[in-house]
Amino acid sequence: MTFLYIALGTAFGFILGRSGAADYNYIQTMLLFENVQLYGIMGTAVVLTASGMWLITRRGRTVAGAPIAIELKPLHRGNVVGGLLFGIGWSMSGMCPGPILVNLGEGKIYAFATLAGALVGAGAFGAMYERLQMIFGLPPLSVGTGEG
Repeated sequence: MTFLYIALGTAFGFILGRSGAADYNYIQTMLLFENVQLYGIMGTAVVLTASGMWLITRRGRTVAGAPIAIELKPLHRGNVVGGLLFGIGWSMSGMCPGPILVNLGEGKIYAFATLAGALVGAGAFGAMYERLQMIFGLPPLSVGTGEG
């Protein structure tokens, strides 16, 4: 199954790279509202994904027959702050997590700075989680997948 995930991720990254959706200049023109085509691509992805999720949950089982259990995540102040930080980082670097890897795969050296920033930010968040938990009303931290 791991091979399938790697193959699908690689195909997605290839499409993302070839479409230009991982290109710094393309993303900057979108964020400056000079080119809105990428908004249409993202909107289409949201509609297709929402429709697919609705169909999957309505059926109640995966293709393999396992039951579907989609846990709703709690809403808290941390969602707003995290979204703002994500948006600021995205607008400054022109990359969200997926395009970081696409840009690295295309040999764009500047993506290393974005990857370093993402890793440092994730590490700082993990290190400060207990303090941030009280300030933002974050849920308890669960470690691992709960399986095995």
